[in-house]
Amino acid sequence: MSIVLENPDLQVDFAAALVQLRDTFLQEALFATVKGLKLAGIDKELAMYAHDADLSLLASKGLRGEIVFATPVILSANPRLLGYYRLLLGFSQKSFYIAETGVGLFKAMEDKGILSKKNSIRLPELCRALNNAASYLMNSISEISLTKTFLDDLALLTLGPQLRGGANVTKGARGIVIVFDVIKTIVDQHVTTATPRVMEIKNAAGRMVLIEFAPDPDIIIRERLSERPGDFRNIIAIEIKGGTDFSNIHNRIGEAEKSHQKAKSEGYVECWTVVNVDRIDMAMAKKESPSTNRFYRLSQIAAQSGQEYADFESRVVSLTGIPSKTEIVAKKRK
Repeated sequence: MSIVLENPDLQVDFAAALVQLRDTFLQEALFATVKGLKLAGIDKELAMYAHDADLSLLASKGLRGEIVFATPVILSANPRLLGYYRLLLGFSQKSFYIAETGVGLFKAMEDKGILSKKNSIRLPELCRALNNAASYLMNSISEISLTKTFLDDLALLTLGPQLRGGANVTKGARGIVIVFDVIKTIVDQHVTTATPRVMEIKNAAGRMVLIEFAPDPDIIIRERLSERPGDFRNIIAIEIKGGTDFSNIHNRIGEAEKSHQKAKSEGYVECWTVVNVDRIDMAMAKKESPSTNRFYRLSQIAAQSGQEYADFESRVVSLTGIPSKTEIVAKKRK
């Protein structure tokens, strides 16, 4: 009997989800948030909400306290990071966000990045509870294991079963990665730096344009105007709905509309929605998401051919300001 294995589609979905989630719930998201805050404020709260001995132990390993211990200032700046500390402590969502723990009221922080006024008042209480558990964890494992990589591995151990149980999440993540990779193909000749989650290109005007994964919307394209932090021109916000269930398409477009309303308020010039349902009624979709400037089908984008893809490609080229293929060919001939 011959040996036959199925394609590892589930692992492909996991890989796609992991690329996206690193900027949402894992260490990269924490570090990006901390970068935008004043360290003095974080250190002040760490001294209030964590034990000195624990912070000293982390410092001896070259680690800052927030990699293990939560503070109100960090969770206020990025409420989704509650998911980071949950994953680090090894709690599943089902065991964490329940009435018995008292944390259920905070679920919107991880799911939607929303911190209500009521929950904001209770952040010190939440941080103390998280940090008591974190102190127990830290002092129950070998000191030699206290490294950035090992702590990241602990969070991933919790994330794995969560992804396995969330098929829709992983399918959606694969769609996001597909669109990101297609955009990379379009702009590839102009890429100056690239990671699995962010690429930077230089446009015809000599300005740097960032194309990156984001929690909401899924992919954003911004032009850097100067070296000052946060000085960008917001160009394109792309929301990708990778689910294939036709009966749920109305809900997914409604979710895209909420995301694009937020993007419009942040000054994005164009808002696009990519769906993984080929039979979509574009007129209906436009009514349900009036903030969407362009709708695309994932199958057409992935195929990189046809009129729909040509429109997508030309708009990416035009809005990022990179030379078109025709201009590049003409320049080479000269």
